[in-house]
Amino acid sequence: MQSEQPQATAGQQPIGSHCLPLNILRPSSQHFVELTKSPHPILHPHLCLCSSMAMAMARPCAFLLFFLVLFSYDGSGPGSSRRTRRSGVAQATQRVFLYPQAPKVSSIVSSKYRTAYHFQPPKNWINGPMYYNGIYHQFYQYNPNGSLWGNIVWAHSVSTDLVNWIRLAPAIERTTPSDINGCWTGSATILKSGRPAIIYTGADTEKRQVQNVAFPKNLSDPYLREWVKPHDNPVIQPVGRGLNPGQFRDPTTGWIGPDGLWRIAVGAEVDGHSAALLYESEDFVRWDRVDHPLYSSNASAMWECPDFFAAMPGENSGLDMSAAVPDGAKHVLKMSLDGSDKYMVGVYDLKGDAFVPDTVIEDRRLWSRIDYGNYYASKSFFDSKKGRRVIWGWTNETDSSSDDVAKGWAGIHAIPRTIWLDKDSKQLLQWPVEEIESLRGKQVRHQGLELRKGDLFEIKEIDTLQADVEIDFELTSIGSADPFDPSWLLDIEKQCREAGASAHGPFGLVVLASESMEEHTSVHFRVYYRSQEKHMVLMCADLRKSSLRPELYTPAYGGFFELDLEKEKTVVSLRTLIDRSAVESFGGGGRVCIMARVYPAALVDDGGTRMYAFNNGTSTVRVPRLEAWSMRRAQVNKG
Repeated sequence: MQSEQPQATAGQQPIGSHCLPLNILRPSSQHFVELTKSPHPILHPHLCLCSSMAMAMARPCAFLLFFLVLFSYDGSGPGSSRRTRRSGVAQATQRVFLYPQAPKVSSIVSSKYRTAYHFQPPKNWINGPMYYNGIYHQFYQYNPNGSLWGNIVWAHSVSTDLVNWIRLAPAIERTTPSDINGCWTGSATILKSGRPAIIYTGADTEKRQVQNVAFPKNLSDPYLREWVKPHDNPVIQPVGRGLNPGQFRDPTTGWIGPDGLWRIAVGAEVDGHSAALLYESEDFVRWDRVDHPLYSSNASAMWECPDFFAAMPGENSGLDMSAAVPDGAKHVLKMSLDGSDKYMVGVYDLKGDAFVPDTVIEDRRLWSRIDYGNYYASKSFFDSKKGRRVIWGWTNETDSSSDDVAKGWAGIHAIPRTIWLDKDSKQLLQWPVEEIESLRGKQVRHQGLELRKGDLFEIKEIDTLQADVEIDFELTSIGSADPFDPSWLLDIEKQCREAGASAHGPFGLVVLASESMEEHTSVHFRVYYRSQEKHMVLMCADLRKSSLRPELYTPAYGGFFELDLEKEKTVVSLRTLIDRSAVESFGGGGRVCIMARVYPAALVDDGGTRMYAFNNGTSTVRVPRLEAWSMRRAQVNKG
């Protein structure tokens, strides 16, 4: 049923006399329109802009080497699953306001879209890092010849803080028959001798996917600039009943099995189904396939970039998989499929030498996700320097391939995140590594704000293109929440697109907004009733009005998390890192993470962008804490 919406007409007083009118909402040519069956309630046609003064007057207011190459080959090329979804999402897009379209949008070929503190190379296509003797090594898949996928080698950068990076020469190139057609995803392990070892997928002369090893040439070189490949390569070949030689890749970091031998898992398709095949070795060179997989599933055809690690429930410290795992630890198996990273929590059965999930869910749409946005092929490592597990993922561009060619670069990495398991062993939590806070500059702080229906509170005096924002939202009347429908979990993005305004939501943050608001990206929440003690929170990152540019993939990403009223009262937290074309958000203390790429024309134009906290729910939302910082530019691959 369509719901009628009021129109914002010229000179009309916005809701709430305590607020300043948003003049951008009042020209008579700009009427609210509805292009689908459900309204788009993120920004209300009667929004008002509140100054902090007005609101205050109105109310009281590792030693472990870690490698990540964050994408691997498939027959259609990386990113194909995302690009094929663009047209359908674009057709579902709805506009909040009908604005006159600019006769010409500035070119997307601009250095202003390059991120300031996310990892990316100077040019060309990437997707992917290591820690050894005080140095973090970022190995990543890289095309030295262009900004599209192909000609893949392992590029190499180093850092002491996970923030600033020095670019080195490529570490592994296509030089042998077993990797002549590409050096793809792999992992690194510190052997018992303290020597690092890399195992990676190569495409051989027959374009089969085989596994190769490489070792540093000179351990006295702190940067480990040179790596050598033994004559034993390939050390693992795609042999075995039902194994597809074109779907056999992405070996994991090694761990010690119950018999003292090294184990790795390799993503594979066996008899048309997905599997993490298990291999064992005494010396990390001669490998034998175990007669059963680490885990397999009939719910999908192929798992890319599997990751396997241990975690202690409720502790944000990490565990080293090359050492004995303590009693009470759980294990996590992560896999990349359907354009996203999903995971299961369970136990590593030492007797059976297999992973056993706590819960088997047949419908993979309901599997837990590392990130609900543009985030793929992640890899974790144990950082012995700080006793934590860190995960790092890749995010592609969401413009066109021709745009990438014109720009000369494509792909970045998300901010490295500390990752741990909640005390109930149900969910992974993530938070940006603390080192990123070293880039914080000028700060603004607000306390005791209230956002009534339709309120916009502008966050000023910081760099809105490069910012770190933390906000706590406090609900005032939780008892009036709309009921939660479990069927929404099957298509969360649809719920983000179609949900209407309710008592509790949407409320959140608007970033990278043009002065006229015809371009804006919103990160927001809606709260639903589930039980007397528990509510469900829907977190969305809505990109549908993020840019006036055509041919962009602009979905409304979303994920749910549980709000425990007894422990958390009624506070919903949000942290968002804005970095030009990257918007990376963490809701509920890291229970839902959403990485997004946006390309507003306003970022290139001289008008700049704006940032707001907002509420369009019918109930007032308090903001007991709002802190925002300008973020300085990191030194990333300048050499």
